[in-house]
Amino acid sequence: MKKFMNAPGDVLAESLSGFAAAHSDIISLDPANRFIRRRNLVPGKVGLVSGGGAGHEPLHLGFVGRGMLDAACLGRIFTSPTPEQIVAAAQTVDAGRGLLFIVKNYDGDRMNFQMAREISGLGIDTVIAADEAIQPLPGGATRRRGLAGTMVMERMLGAAAERKFDRTGLLSLAERVNAATRSMGVALSSCTVPEVGKPTFTISEHEMELGVGIHGEAGRSRTAMMSANAIAKEVVSTIAGEIPIKGNALVVVNGFGATPLIELYLMYNAFAAVLSKHQFNPVRRLVGNFVTSLDMAGCSLTVTALDDELLGLWDDPVHTPALRWNA
Repeated sequence: MKKFMNAPGDVLAESLSGFAAAHSDIISLDPANRFIRRRNLVPGKVGLVSGGGAGHEPLHLGFVGRGMLDAACLGRIFTSPTPEQIVAAAQTVDAGRGLLFIVKNYDGDRMNFQMAREISGLGIDTVIAADEAIQPLPGGATRRRGLAGTMVMERMLGAAAERKFDRTGLLSLAERVNAATRSMGVALSSCTVPEVGKPTFTISEHEMELGVGIHGEAGRSRTAMMSANAIAKEVVSTIAGEIPIKGNALVVVNGFGATPLIELYLMYNAFAAVLSKHQFNPVRRLVGNFVTSLDMAGCSLTVTALDDELLGLWDDPVHTPALRWNA
């Protein structure tokens, strides 16, 4: 394993220090490394706090700033932040109108953010980002994990909070965004956690994983490697079957960390052709690395059906380390 690092156990702390220095005009790092917060807080708005394990950058810390999050907490790689981290972040960014936690639909994240909410003594509501197309589980159960739609949720709620929506309005908006957003991931390789030093799972050169999460876990099925067009047909048909309202859409082709842009744009081309056959009109598009899984090769597709309000919120000014427009 070859990585740019000094020692595996120091990767996160040193990366956070570099991130804070590189974006010191937008964010600041808690002296105890517990969270990243927006440098200039806005009085009279609901504070938005999110977070999760490291290894998914630029999620969540890259989305702290105007029009998105007020604070983000990072745990160790693929490990939820502690309740103590989350409470410290919430206390720091409470601007007087309460707080909203945006939590990915994973057990560890849900448990620790819930504990933080209970012990904080602050007025806090929670929304769960669960955008994955239904993932079958043994015994006939299903689940929806938080994938790149988490970024969409953080953006829409961040824009609404800047408009001074109250917590009730933000909760209602979160329900709409969740219902309008679906994602599905495809992996060509596993990822390597620095402290482990070997791939999380093995996959041959002639195979791929459909329906992967963002923690290096295997997907819903392993199949023979397909062409880009065949992958697009499989992924889009799965997503389209779960979004009842077609028409204008936000389309995000998200890289998992090791896929070059030339391939991500090729996949956008393939996805867009199939989306049009399912009556989706991509009026807003993003291609790049937004919700990664360390050095996994692969990508995910996220589609959000847009009404006029959601389109307006997406287009509102945003200025964060990873997303910037109209600011």
